[in-house]
Amino acid sequence: MNTPPQSANITPGPIWALLSPIGRMGREPYWLSFALVWIIIGIAIRLWWISSLVEITPETVSPAAFAESNALFPILFFVLQWFELALVIKRLQDIGQSGFLALLIFVPILNVVMVVFLGFVPSKMEANRHGPLPNSYWRKS
Repeated sequence: MNTPPQSANITPGPIWALLSPIGRMGREPYWLSFALVWIIIGIAIRLWWISSLVEITPETVSPAAFAESNALFPILFFVLQWFELALVIKRLQDIGQSGFLALLIFVPILNVVMVVFLGFVPSKMEANRHGPLPNSYWRKS
């Protein structure tokens, strides 16, 4: 019996890139997506800096003060952390590793090393269990 080939989505969109941990992601969309996340973080920090009522010095900066300055900041950073986790999972799957290794982004210092390392490792060009090509995923049938 011949089994039909699995159907795949080889042109996923930006919603998939940021929200879904399913599939594979190449280096270029990985860096572009991370640039977007970092720009949003920069804008949020700049808004906090401008709206702060006290002069900001290293002694007055604290996570609690940041969270108290605007109730939406913690929610924003939770959402952005999900974006980063989804990006790292897809990139790991693209190079043939387990997405479980993405939990290492919660380890300080190692997270920066891991994000940069994943940005430079080339994709595996052959199909794997996560997708047929970089920037794709298998569809459930």
